[in-house]
Amino acid sequence: MPLPQPDLGDLEPGDEVSVEEVPHQWTTHVNSLARQLALQAIYEIDSAGHPVGEVIDHLISAYDTPLPADVVSLMRVLVIGVSKHRARIDAAIQPFAPEFPVKHLAVVDRNILRLAIFEFVIAQLVPMGVAIDEAVSLAKAFGSDSSPRFVNGVLGNLMEDSALVARMRAENDPASSMIDDA
Repeated sequence: MPLPQPDLGDLEPGDEVSVEEVPHQWTTHVNSLARQLALQAIYEIDSAGHPVGEVIDHLISAYDTPLPADVVSLMRVLVIGVSKHRARIDAAIQPFAPEFPVKHLAVVDRNILRLAIFEFVIAQLVPMGVAIDEAVSLAKAFGSDSSPRFVNGVLGNLMEDSALVARMRAENDPASSMIDDA
């Protein structure tokens, strides 16, 4: 069955038509895209144990259209930072998810939590509320039905523990929280 012909209005055969190539417009906010890619990378590193650099390079090369440089840069910072500070982040998660060890949490949930905690506690890239909103959005998109509530609860309780947040921030070596050689 042939496709229906589009309505071209008053266009007649032989009329001049100008064609403009429109560059690909990313349909999501740059930081949100970087977080989505970072989550994919962190998930793979966590579940398959692949090397961080290889996972990042593979994700970047998987796109037909080159990713914007700021997306790649933030994604690298997030992936390398979460990988580097994973033990500290997991120790911060545990008191707020006491029913299970962190390693037994759903892979998506624990990595969304790691990403958000790195972003607002360790690297201090965004305000806590922004990190929580973004984490809940990731949980809605990639987690189970209960993931958004769980992620929101853990991060909300962590945010309220100002002593823990302050202690984690005080432990930061400025050179180690942000990754310059990403």
